[in-house]
Amino acid sequence: MIVNTLRFSFKDGTSPEDEETALAAMRRTASTEPVVFGTVGRYMGDPAEGYTHTYCAAVADLDALERYLHEQVHIDGDRLIIPHLRQLAAFRFSDDPDPELDAKILALHSRKVEMYPDWGRLLDAIPGAKGSFGDGTD
Repeated sequence: MIVNTLRFSFKDGTSPEDEETALAAMRRTASTEPVVFGTVGRYMGDPAEGYTHTYCAAVADLDALERYLHEQVHIDGDRLIIPHLRQLAAFRFSDDPDPELDAKILALHSRKVEMYPDWGRLLDAIPGAKGSFGDGTD
């Protein structure tokens, strides 16, 4: 199992309607076929960190992660969500003992950035997003 968790907050001035649209898009992404379980909700950590919401999605394995990354619902949703994010931090964990798993996940992420450079630029524009995906650019 590979579990990806995001902490995020919306930009100042984002309307409640735009926030709900973004959260609904996240819920759709978290319910795609490759996802074993997912949730979107309120961040319950230290308010001083500035995060207000969380997203979590778990997939069974690397093949499922690749499908998840390229789901059209995911790609379309990110284009709705990302422009509204003020900050974003990600972490992942897994019960897979493969010592190369992190490098394999990074390769999938890098491939998606190559396939969708506009998506990569959207992510790069969010403070804190660089490095959150294991690419060492933080």
